[in-house]
Amino acid sequence: MEQLNKFVERIETTLLKGVRLESENPYDPVVVKHTPTGWSCIGAGNYAAVFAYQGNEEWVVKIYAREQEGLKKEAKVYRKLGGHPAYSELIYQGEQYLVLKRLRGITLYEAVHKGIQIHESIIHDVNEALQYARERGLTPCDIHGKNVMMNEGKGYVVDISDFYKPGEDEKWNDLVKAYYKFYKPFFYKYSIPIPDFVLDAIRHSYRFYRKWRKKRKQVQLYKG
Repeated sequence: MEQLNKFVERIETTLLKGVRLESENPYDPVVVKHTPTGWSCIGAGNYAAVFAYQGNEEWVVKIYAREQEGLKKEAKVYRKLGGHPAYSELIYQGEQYLVLKRLRGITLYEAVHKGIQIHESIIHDVNEALQYARERGLTPCDIHGKNVMMNEGKGYVVDISDFYKPGEDEKWNDLVKAYYKFYKPFFYKYSIPIPDFVLDAIRHSYRFYRKWRKKRKQVQLYKG
């Protein structure tokens, strides 16, 4: 408890007072303009950014840049999940941040970018973790290549902030289909690095495809 109290004090006195975050577009990751000495940003999503302190290897701090109500909902999701090897754990809840157990590894996005093999066990681990969340009354949403991490053949879900929303999206299912249809037969064996600009083009194309698919379904329902 003393270690946690000291860590929380350090967050309040150094990180929160010195960090500068901007959310320029709700569909793009939060932009970190300044990080205080001793801290490093290890990830950013559409709502928040995650920071680690050089003297602490156990925990990370997730600071919300917008939609503060989402912080409270995310904390509730973690409490519902309880302990599961494929998820982080809630250590402490502050006014605008969460202290979480640190997960090690690289994201699937990074693995594809660097040409590192993504073993099929990663897919199985995440599928099992998402089913576990459903059994706890949650709805897994926004699961994509930047929200899934792998380490030593194990898969981890690193962002559960949208698990409270009603209805699941198709992002993970689409990623799994792409894994078996394109990645496994063409990229897995040779581990070819994919440039960032290609991955960004794929991401934007997929976003356009989702909008087109949604409109198509609405038209089909209207025609009935």
